[in-house]
Amino acid sequence: MRTHLYYIFVLHIILIAGFLTPAQAFQKNKGQFVVVLDAGHGGNDPGNVGNGYKEKEIALNIVLTVGKSLEKHPNIKVIYTRKTDVFVPLRERAKIANNADADLFVSVHCNSHNSSAHGTETFVLGLHENQRNFEIAKKENEVIFLEDNYESHYDGFDPNSPESFIGLTLMQEEYLDQSTQLARLVQDNFTKTLKRNDRGVKQAGFWVLHNTYMPSVLVETGFLTYKPEGAYLNSTKGQNEVALSIYKGLMDYKMILDRNVGQNVYKDVANIESITEAVDAEVDSNTIKRVYSNTTFKVQLAASSNKIEPKSYNFKGLKNISREKEGKLYKYYYGYTSDYNEIQNMAKFAKSNGYPTSFVVAYQNGKRVDLSSVINSPAN
Repeated sequence: MRTHLYYIFVLHIILIAGFLTPAQAFQKNKGQFVVVLDAGHGGNDPGNVGNGYKEKEIALNIVLTVGKSLEKHPNIKVIYTRKTDVFVPLRERAKIANNADADLFVSVHCNSHNSSAHGTETFVLGLHENQRNFEIAKKENEVIFLEDNYESHYDGFDPNSPESFIGLTLMQEEYLDQSTQLARLVQDNFTKTLKRNDRGVKQAGFWVLHNTYMPSVLVETGFLTYKPEGAYLNSTKGQNEVALSIYKGLMDYKMILDRNVGQNVYKDVANIESITEAVDAEVDSNTIKRVYSNTTFKVQLAASSNKIEPKSYNFKGLKNISREKEGKLYKYYYGYTSDYNEIQNMAKFAKSNGYPTSFVVAYQNGKRVDLSSVINSPAN
């Protein structure tokens, strides 16, 4: 009897594995996961020097510590844009990552502001949602002025002009979902483990992110201008803790790639579906609706190069699964509604049911649109 059950179990695992995505499907470099670590500024570009601390030194120390931890894994290759106090042009940083055909690009910085602002924030490439995000990107991009003939090297890009940023998002659009997922994982490690003030995952027009051809994030580890935070980031303890959080975020991201899209499909599906129905019923009866008549919201669960049937048994019992192909990837969604409150509840349920990095997306006229622009639109 035991032998019989064993063969049934093995067959079950083999069948499941046939539908799932191995990590190699997401990796450009088969057999190795290549991470490019970029310490912001350097050489004659000190970055910000709030309270006398030097951003270029702190960023480099953090990056080297992150890299040291990653290098302990034989299947991870780490490439640095700089390992010493030298000036590296923005275009060269992106070129290093592209030439390596990297799987991830992570740029590390320290923030500044003329207030008591403090906390961590992680950026992906996108249009600025507010003036504050524009100012951060502007400061990081102004390093191009230190280069000779910067006008020709950057195709007329002007860090001081909001209009110059509009074209930046197109190149990274294919990787926005993965970049956002990575950024959220890094932020979660900052806030949940270190209890740092969470300033969120944001979008802004950083040139160095625009010109990379892989999921890319820019991490603002804190404000040197806020004295307690500046002292923390300038300390060995602070740099080690921040580096550990970034490292854990990167490893969490890689674990998701290594993990199967539909793992644990042999859970009690009937029980999960009954819970889903109860949640949906609670949303319908207790939530004040925020309906956007021209918009459809969905919860993105996963992206995969494998075409998986959008059935509940492949997605831990979640119902109303849909699949769309974008480029080389299939993207899988849960739910379909014009009520923003309802989709938020569905997102919470997806997270609690094994999809911690799932997130809400918006569609208008069948095309993906920026979620924040929909929610913040005066017309709504």
